Amino acid sequence: MSRLRITRLGHGGVLYQSPGDKWVWVDRWSGAPTYVAPPEPWQVDVVAPTHGHFDHVGDDAIDVVDLAQDGATVIGSHEMSLYLGEKGIAAVGMNKGGTFEAAGIGFTMVHADHTGAVTLTGGGATTREVGCWGWVIRFEDGTVVYHSGDTDVFGDMALVRERWTPTITVMPIGGHYTMGPADAARAVALVGARTVIPVHYGTFPILAGTPAELAEATDAEVVALEPGETWEA
Repeated sequence: MSRLRITRLGHGGVLYQSPGDKWVWVDRWSGAPTYVAPPEPWQVDVVAPTHGHFDHVGDDAIDVVDLAQDGATVIGSHEMSLYLGEKGIAAVGMNKGGTFEAAGIGFTMVHADHTGAVTLTGGGATTREVGCWGWVIRFEDGTVVYHSGDTDVFGDMALVRERWTPTITVMPIGGHYTMGPADAARAVALVGARTVIPVHYGTFPILAGTPAELAEATDAEVVALEPGETWEA
């Protein structure tokens, strides 16, 4: 097996290339002004969004639909699976506390403190709520990553540490729509991860939190990836 490789796709999007060479796409927004696609040829084994907002899955969840075309396993909330089913995409619906194995990788759905409606085009300013969540991902070599999704800090993040002991966490730091750097540092402390990869910052001026501010507030290793950059665990 090789090592886990984590690529930031821009904004909140992350691509995990597992030790067993399975590709897991989380919250790709190909319309992001900072989006950088990985070099081709691509591989899509699992698509695991964290909610339905346009800046994580595109309008009408088009990024999930596009990635799922070649038979990838799609996992998300029960409500998201019903929505995607209307678009011809067979998705595994689940809820918080559940675990599903896809491509030999374990995905446990956990709480996130956010909203999660899909933006629907063609009908004005219309949305459809499908929920929001985070993922605890256990890869083939035993590495555990807590991908928080868009969220504020909340006390039960301590249960993530108690139940799964992740060594790596991916968290938003931009502020305004999610927690900023100071609260992200509190979240890292609650989770107990040794390494934090910040996302969801700098795409727009309102997302003003920076990795430098996070690094000042935490003792964990801060791996600040530029869009398109890959870090090897």
